Amino acid sequence: MDRGAAPGHDGGVPDRLDLFGDAPASATPAAEAARPLADRLRPRRLDDVVGQDHLLGEEGSIARMLARGSLASLILWGPPGVGKTTIARLLAEAAGLRFAALSAVFSGVADLKRAFDEARARKTNGQGTLLFVDEIHRFNRAQQDGFLPVVEDGTVTLVGATTENPSFALNGALLSRCQVMVLKRLDDAALEQLLARAEALTGRALPLAPAARATMRAMADGDGRYLLNMAEQVFALPARAKPLDTAALSALLAKRAALYDKDREEHYNLISALHKAMRGSDPDAALYWFARMLVGGEDPRFIARRLTRFAAEDVGMADPRALPLAIAAWESFERLGSPEGELALAQLVVHLATAPKSNAVYAAFGAAMRAAKETGSLMPPKHILNAPTKLMQEIGYGAGYEYDHHAEEGFSGQDYFPEGMARQSYYRPTDRGAEAAVAERMARWEALRRKRRRG
Repeated sequence: MDRGAAPGHDGGVPDRLDLFGDAPASATPAAEAARPLADRLRPRRLDDVVGQDHLLGEEGSIARMLARGSLASLILWGPPGVGKTTIARLLAEAAGLRFAALSAVFSGVADLKRAFDEARARKTNGQGTLLFVDEIHRFNRAQQDGFLPVVEDGTVTLVGATTENPSFALNGALLSRCQVMVLKRLDDAALEQLLARAEALTGRALPLAPAARATMRAMADGDGRYLLNMAEQVFALPARAKPLDTAALSALLAKRAALYDKDREEHYNLISALHKAMRGSDPDAALYWFARMLVGGEDPRFIARRLTRFAAEDVGMADPRALPLAIAAWESFERLGSPEGELALAQLVVHLATAPKSNAVYAAFGAAMRAAKETGSLMPPKHILNAPTKLMQEIGYGAGYEYDHHAEEGFSGQDYFPEGMARQSYYRPTDRGAEAAVAERMARWEALRRKRRRG
């Protein structure tokens, strides 16, 4: 079976940067059988890449570029094992470009300069270059700037691959010269398609019960390479082995750690999902995202801090108990430790998700902060200033102040804003939860304030 490299493949670059790279040329049958399953199943055409139809399908962004004959420089952003390197290699073949590859993990300034010089020489001879840079986010900003002139003048068509959000990981100048293509994690249908290809290649069915087969796809977590590596372990069982159930499969395979990096984008994605699920009053989804963060190794103290913020920002006065309960749950975790203390945080998650919601205080505080910055150093009205000295009394400090406890209904209705500043309305309570009663009191006070003004 001819699985040679794409035309023009440069030597000296590792061939197996990804599941879907090129296979070594002229492999003997024995060598072919010895290659990893994921290596043998790498696509040879763009049509064979699974799970990325939004880019490679007939109406896909990349497919339209190729149809127009105008392949732009690209940043391929997606999780591991979804075909970033494969697509780059096959794009070079489809566009008639020489494929050259660098890994930002192993390359430095000298490697970049050499790659650019070789591309310039090819351009002089009428040959274009597709320069693939794996893990491009690992290059520092100065190194990224080095790509700008060769991308601008067409010396190379740059295709960078990254698992990190390009908005944070790449220079704005480089991003402005490339189109970002988002690759999706492989869904269940795409993973099943890979398993079917593996069975066709090996000539045998995976000895798995249906539930175990579904479990293996779930364990892959959208990573095609990882799925095929697991399938290879199952294929290594004796040909007449009894189909494995879920428990037997789990015993055979090492459990994969969840894709989660506490210092990178996934960290913020999951805490955002937890926050929005609670805001949306969905305790089940909130518990799921809470559990996902714990399974991924997140520090429960970070979660406790965010839950406390949520209690103040999103529940607020609709349930005044939420904030002290958040502090209590946080303290409970500190006293109990993990894993017992995590139950206190789970209880808080449910309470916050099911509590009535109001961001009225959050909005009011923001409005008050803006007004404070805009109004400068306006003095409080004299009638609410203390007058501990005779001079202060003489110039009117405290004159006309009414003691609210002595007023009708315990409310004087005096103006407490600075002189020369019109009365403002920042806090507008909702009709939800305990805040509804606050709204009623404030409406009553406003009526009394108007009555006093008329009087």
